[in-house]
Amino acid sequence: MRTAYTADQIRAAEQALMARLPEGTLMQRAAAGLAAVCADLLGRVYGSRVVLLVGSGDNGGDALYAGERLARRGARVEAVLAGSRTHEAGLRALLDAGGRVAEATAIGQADLIMDGLVGIGASGALREPYARLAAEANAAGAAVVAVDLPSGVDASSGRVAGAAVRARVTVTMGAYKTGLLVDPGAAFAGDVELIDIGLGEHLPDPDATALTGRDVAGLIPRPGDESDKYRRGVLGVAAGSDLFTGAAVLAVGGALRGGSGMVRYAGREAPVAQVRSHWPEAVVTLLDAPSIEHVGRVQAWVLGPGLGTDTWAHELAVKVLASDVPVLVDADGLTLVARDKALLRRTAPVLITPHAGELSRLIGADRAGIEAARLEHARRAAAELGVTVLLKGSTTVVAEEGRPARVNVSGTPWLSTGGTGDVLSGLAGALLAQGLSCYDAASCGAYLHGVAGRLAADGAPLTAADVATAIPGAIRAVTSPGS
Repeated sequence: MRTAYTADQIRAAEQALMARLPEGTLMQRAAAGLAAVCADLLGRVYGSRVVLLVGSGDNGGDALYAGERLARRGARVEAVLAGSRTHEAGLRALLDAGGRVAEATAIGQADLIMDGLVGIGASGALREPYARLAAEANAAGAAVVAVDLPSGVDASSGRVAGAAVRARVTVTMGAYKTGLLVDPGAAFAGDVELIDIGLGEHLPDPDATALTGRDVAGLIPRPGDESDKYRRGVLGVAAGSDLFTGAAVLAVGGALRGGSGMVRYAGREAPVAQVRSHWPEAVVTLLDAPSIEHVGRVQAWVLGPGLGTDTWAHELAVKVLASDVPVLVDADGLTLVARDKALLRRTAPVLITPHAGELSRLIGADRAGIEAARLEHARRAAAELGVTVLLKGSTTVVAEEGRPARVNVSGTPWLSTGGTGDVLSGLAGALLAQGLSCYDAASCGAYLHGVAGRLAADGAPLTAADVATAIPGAIRAVTSPGS
């Protein structure tokens, strides 16, 4: 599991470690790792041109000492001193190794640019001359390496308030910062390389985590010798309408492919016909009225994809949410809940799976504000609504009050196509029915959905049905030995 921390958590851990070490030890450890990554990126260090963008803080010192190491290997290293002060010992070491101080015009001639402008203590928009230097670094043709995190990215949240350095590689020290995992910050970080400087035992419980395939393999249920279709989990799906029959087909498909022992689908005539045609494995109930009385016993429900938002749909939502099993609410179900928050006043768990627009209606926040601070708003929704939140989008975030947020890193932009969210609902619902908590079902569902998207796309466009088909392959990919 990848664990990530806020700026305050990192600073406290660094202070605790520095109290036990000779002065400057952590900076030298960071500089050694940073220089090694830069050398690998350059390939040939001797004769290369490296420009350091040096701010006033410790990031500037890290850059100067890393520049010293590259200069001693034959690189031409130039430092653009942007701060009101400079780490004196680091600058002296660079100059003694043959480096020199340069103007910003050197940026355009660089093979590699090292961004040491600001560190984890910075917040808000970059000021001048930092903003201008960030723009010049982004416009240059050189590889950009960020020291600890790209300047302009908030370490604790991933917010980007203005100009920011867009790195090819971010070399982060000691531990991942939450802002490196969550968009928009993650989009500026590029590949993230972690350098161990010894913080381990001083770190608290993480602020956020990202599951790996091994973590998911350890969480998802597997059938045993005593399993039957009922023990493997029965999922109810209330989805689809005369207008949106495909949503029902996709949600049921995601559930069946996700390992549910049985799927009970309940809907109106048009989607019922489509589900019967596509999925003969599903047990289908035609609803003449908005009631689940004759559907049969289930261990969890998926409510909402393509359901509609009329009175009939609202009455069905009331019945599903009055049940005593976990319910995943998506799509039209979220619209119904946004109109009638009382639907969420239940003792059994609820998992909601909104995108930013749907979340904006649920908590009365601006959609653009949600996109700019995904983690903050997912946590807010979990606390205000008393539910587990899976916020879909460029970074999928799972939030539950009292737990570290989970950030999914398995996805692909190819998943941004119609119907893939319906498949995710069915998949996560199947995991709920198999006994996972909302927190784990959301996290594992998002991870497997991302892997399935990658398998289905293979670098080309996909359809939602392709993703459903790829789910068993995604499960094999994370559970097979050596994965």
